[in-house]
Amino acid sequence: MRISLKSKRVDQLIERLHQAYAGNHLRLVKRIHTILYALEGRSATDIAAIMGLSEQCVRNYVTAFVLKGLASLTYQRPSGRPPRLTKTQQRKLEEWIDQGPEAAGYDVGGWTSGLIQDLILTRFGVEYCPQYIAELLKNLGYSWQKARFASEHLDDVSQEQRDWMTKQWPDILRKAKELKAWLLFGDECSFAQWGSLSYTWARRGCQPTVPTSGKRHAYKVWGFIEYFSGALFYQGQTGKLNSDGYQAFIRGVLKRTRRHVIILQDGARYHTSKAMQEFFAAHADRLTVHQLPRYSPEFNPIEFFWRKLKKHTTHLRYFPTFDKLVEKVDSKLRYFAELPSAIKAVLGRYCETMGAEVAAQKSKSFS
Repeated sequence: MRISLKSKRVDQLIERLHQAYAGNHLRLVKRIHTILYALEGRSATDIAAIMGLSEQCVRNYVTAFVLKGLASLTYQRPSGRPPRLTKTQQRKLEEWIDQGPEAAGYDVGGWTSGLIQDLILTRFGVEYCPQYIAELLKNLGYSWQKARFASEHLDDVSQEQRDWMTKQWPDILRKAKELKAWLLFGDECSFAQWGSLSYTWARRGCQPTVPTSGKRHAYKVWGFIEYFSGALFYQGQTGKLNSDGYQAFIRGVLKRTRRHVIILQDGARYHTSKAMQEFFAAHADRLTVHQLPRYSPEFNPIEFFWRKLKKHTTHLRYFPTFDKLVEKVDSKLRYFAELPSAIKAVLGRYCETMGAEVAAQKSKSFS
Protein backbone atom coordinates (compact mmCIF):
# COMPACT_ATOMS: atom_id res chain seq x y z
CA MET A 1 0.00 0.00 0.00
CA ARG A 2 1.47 3.31 -0.98
CA ILE A 3 -0.03 6.77 -0.50
CA SER A 4 1.67 10.15 -0.22
CA LEU A 5 0.87 13.43 1.48
CA LYS A 6 2.32 16.91 1.62
CA SER A 7 4.35 17.63 4.75
CA LYS A 8 1.68 20.03 6.06
CA ARG A 9 -0.98 17.31 5.89
CA VAL A 10 1.38 14.84 7.59
CA ASP A 11 1.87 17.36 10.40
CA GLN A 12 -1.89 17.66 10.76
CA LEU A 13 -2.16 13.88 10.89
CA ILE A 14 0.43 13.65 13.66
CA GLU A 15 -1.30 16.45 15.57
CA ARG A 16 -4.58 14.51 15.34
CA LEU A 17 -2.70 11.46 16.66
CA HIS A 18 -1.52 13.42 19.70
CA GLN A 19 -5.09 14.54 20.34
CA ALA A 20 -6.29 10.96 20.14
CA TYR A 21 -3.70 9.87 22.68
CA ALA A 22 -4.61 12.75 24.97
CA GLY A 23 -8.27 11.85 24.75
CA ASN A 24 -7.63 8.12 25.26
CA HIS A 25 -9.37 7.31 21.95
CA LEU A 26 -7.66 4.01 21.37
CA ARG A 27 -9.55 3.08 18.23
CA LEU A 28 -8.66 6.42 16.64
CA VAL A 29 -5.02 5.95 17.68
CA LYS A 30 -4.94 2.63 15.85
CA ARG A 31 -6.63 4.16 12.81
CA ILE A 32 -4.12 7.01 12.52
CA HIS A 33 -1.14 4.71 13.05
CA THR A 34 -2.50 2.56 10.22
CA ILE A 35 -2.45 5.58 7.91
CA LEU A 36 1.08 6.53 8.99
CA TYR A 37 2.34 3.01 8.31
CA ALA A 38 0.71 3.14 4.88
CA LEU A 39 2.56 6.39 4.21
CA GLU A 40 5.80 4.50 4.95
CA GLY A 41 4.89 2.04 2.19
CA ARG A 42 4.18 -0.96 4.43
CA SER A 43 1.89 -3.68 3.07
CA ALA A 44 -1.60 -4.31 4.41
CA THR A 45 -0.37 -7.66 5.75
CA ASP A 46 2.44 -6.04 7.73
CA ILE A 47 0.21 -3.28 9.08
CA ALA A 48 -2.45 -5.80 10.12
CA ALA A 49 0.16 -7.82 12.05
CA ILE A 50 1.57 -4.72 13.77
CA MET A 51 -1.77 -3.19 14.72
CA GLY A 52 -3.65 -6.39 15.50
CA LEU A 53 -6.24 -5.71 12.80
CA SER A 54 -7.60 -7.66 9.86
CA GLU A 55 -6.18 -6.84 6.43
CA GLN A 56 -9.65 -5.75 5.28
CA CYS A 57 -9.89 -3.34 8.20
CA VAL A 58 -6.53 -1.83 7.21
CA ARG A 59 -7.70 -1.37 3.63
CA ASN A 60 -10.97 0.21 4.82
CA TYR A 61 -9.10 2.72 7.00
CA VAL A 62 -6.75 3.71 4.17
CA THR A 63 -9.55 3.92 1.60
CA ALA A 64 -11.65 6.14 3.87
CA PHE A 65 -8.68 8.44 4.43
CA VAL A 66 -8.00 8.72 0.69
CA LEU A 67 -11.66 9.63 0.04
CA LYS A 68 -12.38 11.88 3.06
CA GLY A 69 -8.98 12.92 4.39
CA LEU A 70 -8.88 14.08 8.00
CA ALA A 71 -12.68 13.98 8.11
CA SER A 72 -12.43 10.18 8.20
CA LEU A 73 -10.46 10.30 11.45
CA THR A 74 -13.35 10.68 13.81
CA TYR A 75 -14.70 8.26 16.34
CA GLN A 76 -17.75 8.50 18.50
CA ARG A 77 -18.58 6.06 21.24
CA PRO A 78 -21.74 4.11 20.46
CA SER A 79 -24.82 5.11 22.44
CA GLY A 80 -26.14 2.86 25.15
CA ARG A 81 -24.36 0.91 27.85
CA PRO A 82 -20.81 -0.08 26.79
CA PRO A 83 -20.07 -3.81 26.51
CA ARG A 84 -18.24 -5.54 29.35
CA LEU A 85 -15.99 -8.58 29.55
CA THR A 86 -17.66 -11.89 30.27
CA LYS A 87 -16.46 -14.08 33.13
CA THR A 88 -14.69 -16.31 30.61
CA GLN A 89 -12.97 -13.31 29.03
CA GLN A 90 -11.93 -12.02 32.47
CA ARG A 91 -10.27 -15.35 33.28
CA LYS A 92 -8.44 -15.27 29.96
CA LEU A 93 -7.34 -11.69 30.61
CA GLU A 94 -5.96 -12.73 34.01
CA GLU A 95 -4.01 -15.51 32.31
CA TRP A 96 -2.41 -13.08 29.85
CA ILE A 97 -1.60 -10.56 32.57
CA ASP A 98 0.05 -13.23 34.72
CA GLN A 99 2.20 -14.35 31.76
CA GLY A 100 3.49 -10.81 31.20
CA PRO A 101 3.27 -8.36 28.30
CA GLU A 102 6.08 -9.97 26.27
CA ALA A 103 4.15 -13.24 26.11
CA ALA A 104 1.19 -11.23 24.77
CA GLY A 105 3.32 -9.72 22.00
CA TYR A 106 4.30 -6.36 23.53
CA ASP A 107 7.94 -5.34 23.48
CA VAL A 108 8.02 -4.18 27.11
CA GLY A 109 8.57 -5.85 30.46
CA GLY A 110 5.73 -4.38 32.51
CA TRP A 111 2.01 -3.79 32.18
CA THR A 112 0.47 -0.32 32.09
CA SER A 113 -3.20 0.62 32.00
CA GLY A 114 -2.77 1.67 28.36
CA LEU A 115 -1.30 -1.69 27.38
CA ILE A 116 -4.07 -3.61 29.10
CA GLN A 117 -6.63 -1.32 27.46
CA ASP A 118 -5.09 -2.19 24.10
CA LEU A 119 -5.00 -5.91 24.98
CA ILE A 120 -8.70 -5.94 25.83
CA LEU A 121 -9.67 -4.03 22.69
CA THR A 122 -7.45 -6.12 20.40
CA ARG A 123 -8.40 -9.53 21.78
CA PHE A 124 -12.03 -8.99 22.77
CA GLY A 125 -13.16 -5.89 20.84
CA VAL A 126 -14.20 -4.24 24.11
CA GLU A 127 -13.03 -0.70 24.83
CA TYR A 128 -12.51 0.56 28.36
CA CYS A 129 -11.22 3.99 29.29
CA PRO A 130 -7.82 3.85 31.05
CA GLN A 131 -9.33 5.27 34.25
CA TYR A 132 -11.63 2.27 34.52
CA ILE A 133 -8.85 -0.22 33.76
CA ALA A 134 -7.43 0.36 37.26
CA GLU A 135 -10.83 -0.36 38.80
CA LEU A 136 -11.24 -3.48 36.67
CA LEU A 137 -7.82 -4.80 37.68
CA LYS A 138 -8.51 -4.08 41.35
CA ASN A 139 -11.74 -6.08 41.13
CA LEU A 140 -9.79 -8.94 39.54
CA GLY A 141 -7.34 -8.99 42.45
CA TYR A 142 -4.45 -6.96 40.98
CA SER A 143 -2.63 -3.96 42.43
CA TRP A 144 0.01 -1.49 41.20
CA GLN A 145 3.27 -2.84 42.59
CA LYS A 146 6.99 -2.38 42.26
CA ALA A 147 8.74 -5.50 41.00
CA ARG A 148 11.72 -7.04 42.81
CA PHE A 149 14.72 -8.98 41.62
CA ALA A 150 14.81 -12.73 42.20
CA SER A 151 18.19 -14.24 41.34
CA GLU A 152 18.08 -17.48 39.42
CA HIS A 153 20.51 -19.14 41.83
CA LEU A 154 17.97 -18.55 44.62
CA ASP A 155 15.22 -20.67 43.07
CA ASP A 156 15.34 -22.96 46.09
CA VAL A 157 14.59 -20.11 48.50
CA SER A 158 10.83 -20.18 47.82
CA GLN A 159 10.77 -23.88 48.69
CA GLU A 160 12.77 -23.13 51.81
CA GLN A 161 10.20 -20.48 52.76
CA ARG A 162 7.30 -22.90 52.23
CA ASP A 163 9.03 -25.54 54.33
CA TRP A 164 9.55 -22.97 57.08
CA MET A 165 5.89 -21.95 57.24
CA THR A 166 4.38 -25.42 56.82
CA LYS A 167 6.84 -27.57 58.78
CA GLN A 168 9.48 -25.78 60.86
CA TRP A 169 7.41 -22.90 62.24
CA PRO A 170 4.48 -25.11 63.42
CA ASP A 171 6.99 -27.39 65.19
CA ILE A 172 8.73 -24.43 66.85
CA LEU A 173 5.43 -22.95 67.97
CA ARG A 174 4.25 -26.26 69.40
CA LYS A 175 7.54 -26.74 71.28
CA ALA A 176 7.39 -23.19 72.66
CA LYS A 177 3.90 -23.80 74.01
CA GLU A 178 4.94 -27.11 75.59
CA LEU A 179 7.92 -25.50 77.33
CA LYS A 180 6.04 -22.28 78.11
CA ALA A 181 9.08 -20.62 76.60
CA TRP A 182 9.68 -17.09 75.41
CA LEU A 183 9.58 -17.11 71.60
CA LEU A 184 11.73 -14.22 70.38
CA PHE A 185 12.15 -12.83 66.86
CA GLY A 186 15.48 -11.00 66.85
CA ASP A 187 17.29 -8.48 64.70
CA GLU A 188 19.13 -5.17 64.94
CA CYS A 189 18.67 -1.75 63.37
CA SER A 190 20.80 1.32 62.70
CA PHE A 191 19.43 4.87 63.09
CA ALA A 192 21.43 7.52 61.24
CA GLN A 193 22.00 11.00 62.65
CA TRP A 194 21.43 12.47 59.18
CA GLY A 195 17.84 11.21 59.40
CA SER A 196 15.78 9.48 56.74
CA LEU A 197 13.55 10.66 53.91
CA SER A 198 9.95 9.67 53.39
CA TYR A 199 6.76 10.77 51.62
CA THR A 200 4.69 13.67 52.99
CA TRP A 201 1.98 16.00 51.72
CA ALA A 202 3.34 19.31 50.45
CA ARG A 203 2.28 22.05 48.07
CA ARG A 204 2.56 21.08 44.43
CA GLY A 205 5.86 22.31 42.97
CA CYS A 206 7.40 22.86 46.43
CA GLN A 207 9.38 19.75 47.27
CA PRO A 208 9.85 19.59 51.06
CA THR A 209 13.42 19.75 52.34
CA VAL A 210 14.89 18.53 55.60
CA PRO A 211 18.07 20.03 57.10
CA THR A 212 20.83 17.54 57.80
CA SER A 213 24.14 17.68 59.62
CA GLY A 214 25.63 15.26 57.10
CA LYS A 215 27.44 13.45 59.91
CA ARG A 216 27.78 9.75 59.21
CA HIS A 217 27.15 8.61 62.75
CA ALA A 218 24.49 6.05 63.67
CA TYR A 219 22.89 4.63 66.79
CA LYS A 220 22.56 0.83 66.73
CA VAL A 221 19.85 -1.10 68.55
CA TRP A 222 19.58 -4.84 69.25
CA GLY A 223 15.99 -6.02 69.53
CA PHE A 224 13.72 -8.98 70.31
CA ILE A 225 9.93 -9.12 70.13
CA GLU A 226 8.15 -11.90 72.01
CA TYR A 227 5.50 -13.78 70.05
CA PHE A 228 3.01 -14.59 72.80
CA SER A 229 3.05 -11.43 74.91
CA GLY A 230 4.17 -8.73 72.49
CA ALA A 231 7.00 -7.80 74.86
CA LEU A 232 9.83 -5.70 73.41
CA PHE A 233 13.45 -6.17 74.49
CA TYR A 234 16.11 -3.78 73.25
CA GLN A 235 19.60 -2.52 73.90
CA GLY A 236 21.30 0.41 72.21
CA GLN A 237 24.98 0.93 71.50
CA THR A 238 27.17 3.40 69.61
CA GLY A 239 29.88 0.98 68.54
CA LYS A 240 30.02 -1.55 65.74
CA LEU A 241 27.59 -4.47 65.74
CA ASN A 242 29.45 -7.70 66.56
CA SER A 243 29.13 -11.03 68.34
CA ASP A 244 30.28 -9.59 71.68
CA GLY A 245 27.45 -7.06 71.64
CA TYR A 246 24.93 -9.74 70.65
CA GLN A 247 26.04 -11.98 73.50
CA ALA A 248 25.75 -9.14 76.01
CA PHE A 249 22.24 -8.39 74.81
CA ILE A 250 21.13 -12.03 75.11
CA ARG A 251 22.63 -12.32 78.59
CA GLY A 252 20.57 -9.33 79.64
CA VAL A 253 17.39 -10.98 78.34
CA LEU A 254 18.17 -14.28 80.09
CA LYS A 255 18.49 -12.47 83.42
CA ARG A 256 14.86 -11.34 83.08
CA THR A 257 13.31 -14.81 83.07
CA ARG A 258 13.74 -18.38 84.30
CA ARG A 259 11.87 -19.70 81.29
CA HIS A 260 13.45 -21.38 78.33
CA VAL A 261 14.15 -18.91 75.51
CA ILE A 262 13.74 -19.71 71.81
CA ILE A 263 15.42 -17.25 69.42
CA LEU A 264 14.54 -16.91 65.74
CA GLN A 265 17.25 -15.03 63.85
CA ASP A 266 18.58 -14.36 60.35
CA GLY A 267 21.98 -15.34 59.00
CA ALA A 268 23.93 -12.18 59.85
CA ARG A 269 27.59 -12.96 60.52
CA TYR A 270 27.48 -11.79 64.14
CA HIS A 271 24.50 -14.15 64.69
CA THR A 272 26.22 -17.25 63.33
CA SER A 273 29.94 -16.74 64.04
CA LYS A 274 32.03 -19.36 65.80
CA ALA A 275 31.89 -17.27 68.96
CA MET A 276 28.07 -17.28 68.84
CA GLN A 277 27.93 -21.01 68.18
CA GLU A 278 30.07 -21.60 71.26
CA PHE A 279 27.89 -19.20 73.26
CA PHE A 280 24.67 -20.97 72.25
CA ALA A 281 26.21 -24.36 73.04
CA ALA A 282 27.26 -23.15 76.50
CA HIS A 283 23.68 -21.99 77.20
CA ALA A 284 21.84 -24.87 75.55
CA ASP A 285 19.94 -25.57 78.78
CA ARG A 286 18.35 -22.11 78.52
CA LEU A 287 18.51 -21.32 74.81
CA THR A 288 17.27 -22.83 71.55
CA VAL A 289 18.17 -21.02 68.31
CA HIS A 290 16.54 -21.38 64.88
CA GLN A 291 17.57 -19.74 61.61
CA LEU A 292 14.92 -18.01 59.54
CA PRO A 293 14.77 -18.76 55.77
CA ARG A 294 17.60 -17.23 53.75
CA TYR A 295 17.04 -13.93 51.94
CA SER A 296 13.66 -13.54 53.63
CA PRO A 297 13.56 -10.40 55.79
CA GLU A 298 9.78 -10.34 55.39
CA PHE A 299 9.66 -13.55 57.47
CA ASN A 300 11.03 -11.69 60.49
CA PRO A 301 8.24 -9.51 61.94
CA ILE A 302 10.66 -7.31 63.88
CA GLU A 303 11.71 -5.88 60.52
CA PHE A 304 8.24 -4.30 60.26
CA PHE A 305 8.62 -2.93 63.77
CA TRP A 306 11.91 -1.26 62.78
CA ARG A 307 10.12 0.43 59.87
CA LYS A 308 7.41 1.70 62.19
CA LEU A 309 10.04 2.91 64.66
CA LYS A 310 11.97 4.81 61.99
CA LYS A 311 8.75 6.46 60.86
CA HIS A 312 8.29 7.77 64.40
CA THR A 313 11.94 8.71 65.00
CA THR A 314 14.10 9.64 61.99
CA HIS A 315 11.76 10.18 59.02
CA LEU A 316 11.97 13.84 57.91
CA ARG A 317 13.63 14.88 61.19
CA TYR A 318 16.75 16.89 61.91
CA PHE A 319 19.19 15.93 64.66
CA PRO A 320 21.81 18.63 65.25
CA THR A 321 23.68 16.37 67.70
CA PHE A 322 24.09 12.63 68.12
CA ASP A 323 22.70 12.86 71.65
CA LYS A 324 19.43 14.24 70.26
CA LEU A 325 19.15 11.21 67.99
CA VAL A 326 19.78 8.77 70.84
CA GLU A 327 17.27 10.58 73.03
CA LYS A 328 14.56 10.39 70.37
CA VAL A 329 15.15 6.70 69.54
CA ASP A 330 15.26 5.66 73.20
CA SER A 331 12.09 7.59 74.02
CA LYS A 332 10.17 5.85 71.22
CA LEU A 333 11.55 2.46 72.24
CA ARG A 334 10.22 3.05 75.76
CA TYR A 335 6.91 4.16 74.26
CA PHE A 336 6.45 0.99 72.19
CA ALA A 337 7.70 -1.22 75.03
CA GLU A 338 4.54 -0.21 76.86
CA LEU A 339 2.30 -1.05 73.86
CA PRO A 340 2.40 -4.84 73.36
CA SER A 341 -0.62 -4.60 71.07
CA ALA A 342 1.46 -2.50 68.64
CA ILE A 343 4.15 -5.19 68.69
CA LYS A 344 1.65 -7.98 68.07
CA ALA A 345 0.23 -6.04 65.13
CA VAL A 346 3.43 -6.63 63.12
CA LEU A 347 3.31 -10.44 63.42
CA GLY A 348 1.72 -10.65 59.97
CA ARG A 349 2.02 -14.09 58.43
CA TYR A 350 2.62 -15.70 61.83
CA CYS A 351 -0.73 -14.57 63.18
CA GLU A 352 -2.92 -13.48 60.30
CA THR A 353 -5.86 -12.38 62.46
CA MET A 354 -3.77 -10.45 64.98
CA GLY A 355 -3.65 -7.24 62.99
CA ALA A 356 -7.43 -7.27 62.58
CA GLU A 357 -7.92 -7.99 66.29
CA VAL A 358 -5.65 -5.11 67.29
CA ALA A 359 -7.46 -2.75 64.90
CA ALA A 360 -10.81 -3.84 66.34
CA GLN A 361 -9.58 -3.18 69.86
CA LYS A 362 -8.38 0.28 68.88
CA SER A 363 -11.70 1.00 67.18
CA LYS A 364 -13.58 0.06 70.35
CA SER A 365 -11.33 2.24 72.47
CA PHE A 366 -12.17 5.27 70.33
CA SER A 367 -15.91 4.60 70.11
